[in-house]
Amino acid sequence: MKYMVLMYADPAATEAMTPAERADVFRRHEALHKDLEGTGEMLNGAGLAYPRDTTTLTWHPDTPTETKAPLTATTNQLTAYYVIDCATPERAREIAERVLDFHVVAIEIRPIHDTFGMDTPP
Repeated sequence: MKYMVLMYADPAATEAMTPAERADVFRRHEALHKDLEGTGEMLNGAGLAYPRDTTTLTWHPDTPTETKAPLTATTNQLTAYYVIDCATPERAREIAERVLDFHVVAIEIRPIHDTFGMDTPP
């Protein structure tokens, strides 16, 4: 089963991190990537630009409306994601728990139910 692991953090706290804190976060993610590449569970992942660089489009009957901000105005914003493929929801949680810390303060684990042909070999 494929899962999207959505990571949330406070962008102001991210910008305020010390070089040592940044290095710690980087080391932990590198270790997780290496482990999951070894097991074949890591499919994709990336960090996202700061929310101030976000454009949100909302639907309206006549035309989309553009806002130069994230969809929700909250302290913690979506900052990164992984797409993983693992056997059970418990394994997805185990993987997600490895990135939950002082920096990534919340994680959503969502099953991917519509893969748009990702399961079909080319």
